[in-house]
Amino acid sequence: MKRILFAAAASLAASAALAEPSGSLLLYTSQPNADAQATVDAFEKAYPGVNVEFFRDGTTKVMAKLESEFTAGTPQPDLLLIADTVTMEGLEAEGRLMAHPDADIAAYDAQLMDPEHHYFSTKLITTGIVYNTGADMKPVSYKDLLKPEADGKIAIPSPLTSGAATITMATLTGDPALGWDYYEGLADQDTLAQGGNGGVYKAVAGGEKLYGFVVDFLAIRNKADGAPVDFVFPTEGVSFVTEPVAILSTAKNPEAAKAFVDFLLSPEGQELASSQGYLPAHPDVAPPAGFPARSEIKLMAFDPAKALADDQANKLKFQDLFGG
Repeated sequence: MKRILFAAAASLAASAALAEPSGSLLLYTSQPNADAQATVDAFEKAYPGVNVEFFRDGTTKVMAKLESEFTAGTPQPDLLLIADTVTMEGLEAEGRLMAHPDADIAAYDAQLMDPEHHYFSTKLITTGIVYNTGADMKPVSYKDLLKPEADGKIAIPSPLTSGAATITMATLTGDPALGWDYYEGLADQDTLAQGGNGGVYKAVAGGEKLYGFVVDFLAIRNKADGAPVDFVFPTEGVSFVTEPVAILSTAKNPEAAKAFVDFLLSPEGQELASSQGYLPAHPDVAPPAGFPARSEIKLMAFDPAKALADDQANKLKFQDLFGG
């Protein structure tokens, strides 16, 4: 009997050892370098048997690199951690992503997660209104930007450059109370629409423009540092990107890749996102300083599959209105 028990214990120990992920992982990400390194360091501390290397660039360039690897038949990364779900929808439709049905997403808002478990939102990066605190009119809704006081004083990022701006365009034009009429109104206000969020923020903070659309953390972090800006979560709600993570169907180390996904979705991973100044996707993890409680932020409806289907037509309409 003792031999049987010993053998069973040895077998369990061996299984546990096999279950612990190890080896190498390659991550392609659009996170800023410092955030990507901090994420990798925290994961490697939790899983010391795994060594993670990463390639970092903007989502557009990350995807261009990956597409060339697909064409050559040699996709390199195990994982993607990029800005938006629309890109993930495209990869899912092409069968490029591996499902991870055991990922624990029970606590999360269902609209943030792929029902097929191919990609998982790791945080909320909302887009609202930034304004220069020297402006006379303090906006509280998107429609306030159509008032005469804002004429010629608005800048917004272009969806031809920014993934977050693409999501904002799809969300606002898909809203029954705003629609394309709202973007036509912005064009009538002689709105400057070009570049990314960083350029818009600089234009508003510097006083070249007084109002704009921008991602939350950019305005909130700089306001805390004394910049003359404020950030508004409009009454209609906010658009959002979620920096989803996904495992490639060609991943060389799927077990370690699943552990990386699980880590980002865990309370520890979500607290890391909050410490980096991002709004966590997990509703029970406290937001960083300067953000309202998660329950006070209204997310506007967004369908990534529809956004993918309408993407080119939407961008052509935008180009007709604003040039670029």
